[in-house]
Amino acid sequence: MKHLIFSILLLLMFTAEAQSSALAVADSLYIIGNYSKAINAYSKVGGLTAALQIARSYNAVGNYEKAITQYQYVVEEDVENQLAQFELGKLLLKVNRFEEAKSVFTNLSNLNTTNPEFQFYLGEANRHLELTDESLKQYKKAIKLDSTHLRSLFQLAKHYTIKQERDNALTYILKGLNYYENDVSLINLHALVLFNDAQFEKAIPLFERVLELWEDKNYVYDKLAFSYNKNWEFHKAKEAYNILLKRDDTNSQTYFDLAGVYQKENKIDSAKIFINKAMAVQKPIFANGYNQLAYIAREQKDFKNAFKLFERHIKKIHLMRVPISIWLQHTISLART
Repeated sequence: MKHLIFSILLLLMFTAEAQSSALAVADSLYIIGNYSKAINAYSKVGGLTAALQIARSYNAVGNYEKAITQYQYVVEEDVENQLAQFELGKLLLKVNRFEEAKSVFTNLSNLNTTNPEFQFYLGEANRHLELTDESLKQYKKAIKLDSTHLRSLFQLAKHYTIKQERDNALTYILKGLNYYENDVSLINLHALVLFNDAQFEKAIPLFERVLELWEDKNYVYDKLAFSYNKNWEFHKAKEAYNILLKRDDTNSQTYFDLAGVYQKENKIDSAKIFINKAMAVQKPIFANGYNQLAYIAREQKDFKNAFKLFERHIKKIHLMRVPISIWLQHTISLART
């Protein structure tokens, strides 16, 4: 009997060692990114640890449906496995299965009430489901658990920036920047809040900082150029608008805006050139160009030409079915000059 027990224990020991060795081989394949071979190796090992690694491997190669199936198997077998649920929930968000993701993160939030990441991702699921109040609630919970949770701070700041609730937006923006001053997303939101509040002088260095941090987007140049113009920095405004035109020389609004800078500088001939360029690329109607040229003519006391240009402007507006009251407004304004 003793020999039998010893033999069984010896067999179990060898089996465990063999399984451990096979798992180590599979892990080595996974670590270097050889996922297909890793999946085959894990399949031979069996068990929940291997199943979780198979899910991760499928996720890595982009076979999301098989990854989800494997994650779900692990979670069903081990309902307390927070790591498997966490990875499953993030993957469900990635493939736009938001209701399922919400269910997973709700469960995780109940399992672990002190984890800010679970609250954040539950907020993300609610945001994608357009449950705004619920998402804001979860982001605030995440921040209560971790005051430096940047992604939650950003989502709250973004929401209040879009809603143009200046004070609320700045509260979360400044909290985030106090923790990480080079967060380009928060710097960008800070600039936008100031821009929307017409604080152009204060917005300028922030937009410039956004560009320094390699957030090289057209809308940043556009708002920076507008701010320069409002701050009477005409040379910088023209430089920014010219960068936009190099990227897209078919955008009529950029030509119009650039013309506005020249007009503000009282460089009327240059303004006319860019208005005409704007009209040349504008489709299908360029009523604004005639309107802007008419105002230039009025400023130059060329009333005859101003009336003619306004007349063309009104004809274009009429094609767009704008109410006649606008025509009267322009005509009366011109007559009183």
